[in-house]
Amino acid sequence: MGEDVYIVPTILTNDPQVFAAQLQAYPQFAKRIQIDLMDGTFTADKSLPESTIAGLPQGVSFDLHLMSARPSDHLTHLLRLKPSLCILHAEASEDLTPFFSEFKKAGIKSGLALLPGTYPGLVKAYIEAVDHVLIFAGSLGKQGGQADLLQMEKIKLIREINPTVEIGWDGGANLTNVRALAHADLNVINVGSAISKTQDKKVAFDQLVEESKKRGIM
Repeated sequence: MGEDVYIVPTILTNDPQVFAAQLQAYPQFAKRIQIDLMDGTFTADKSLPESTIAGLPQGVSFDLHLMSARPSDHLTHLLRLKPSLCILHAEASEDLTPFFSEFKKAGIKSGLALLPGTYPGLVKAYIEAVDHVLIFAGSLGKQGGQADLLQMEKIKLIREINPTVEIGWDGGANLTNVRALAHADLNVINVGSAISKTQDKKVAFDQLVEESKKRGIM
């Protein structure tokens, strides 16, 4: 892997000004961006509601990661924004199959997020149905958490269920571990604070991309 991995900046905030600034800045250097949405059903905090997002810039692929137990509360606006990919949580209280069908009708790829305690085999049918599986390995709803690298063991289990599915990583990715992650049969590495909390976000992004392409341990 390595050279085949997307480094994807993530936007997670409830501040409209921060959201607007990052939505303007990230497309200047990244071809793919993830927007994290949370409504308080899985997290202590809430993000900027998707209903307040007027639209997404053209020319960039957007992934929407919905941290919600009730995707039905958000479906209308998810379809309106028409991202490239919409990721729902396996731990949601609703059957996700109808949502995957709605996304497909709208030309949106479907994704499934797995919290650390969720074993891939328990959601086999979902993994077989989606285009993307997101391994969550940080602190849900927060940027700057520490990566639980033991979650990498899920990669092989997911591949056994769906060999061609795109696999993403979310949680604690930074310069100290991005090379290991990039060579662990992942396709996407989402990065939060290692970009958002730096003074020069493009430089931070470029450093992560460069590091992810390196081979070996030194």
